[in-house]
Amino acid sequence: MKRTIIKIDEDLCNGCGDCVEGCHEGALQVIDGKARIIHEMYCDGLGACIGECPVGAITLEEREAEPFNEQAVKERELQACPGANEMSFAPTTGPNEARAAVSSQLGQWPVQLHLVNPGAPFLRNTNLVLAADCTAFAYGDFHHRFIKNNSIVIACPKLDHSKEIYVEKLTAMMDHSSINMLTVVIMEVPCCGGLMQIALQAQARAKRKIPIQKVVIGIKGDEI
Repeated sequence: MKRTIIKIDEDLCNGCGDCVEGCHEGALQVIDGKARIIHEMYCDGLGACIGECPVGAITLEEREAEPFNEQAVKERELQACPGANEMSFAPTTGPNEARAAVSSQLGQWPVQLHLVNPGAPFLRNTNLVLAADCTAFAYGDFHHRFIKNNSIVIACPKLDHSKEIYVEKLTAMMDHSSINMLTVVIMEVPCCGGLMQIALQAQARAKRKIPIQKVVIGIKGDEI
């Protein structure tokens, strides 16, 4: 079939690999010092990798290509992502740890980014935390460290659909809700990095430029 797909100019490509990190579908790899499409069905043709290329070696073209296969992409991600690997480890505890009830610091609802209205009152003049779903389960003091005195939205860059909607919502929040700062909290696994890319895309589109900081949580619950 004829469709839009990326084109890589090998004469310009310097093999830096930035585009590989920018391709959330895993369609690109650096082979023999050049970025290449490893399989056409992994390329959605949206060109998210174009902005990652520092030398302008990637463009879009319309040509005969295998159809984009979203299911194949998901299956490949599950096989390739270290974050899907099973492991067991003992929880970290202090020598005199006391068990006590911990009060929730959540001051809003909803929290899932798909459900949050960009014009919600709780977003106005706030510091916003954009957290990957798994972080609250991995980091023991998540409520006091990230939710207290902040607004929060959660998302999964790997499993959620319509990531473009996420970019649009965050852009609207930055422009119209007077967010002071955005903190992106992600896990250390590679597939979680897409959440930071979503935030940066929103920042690039927004008229109001707000600072963005990234916090990475380790699989064992430590802040890296």
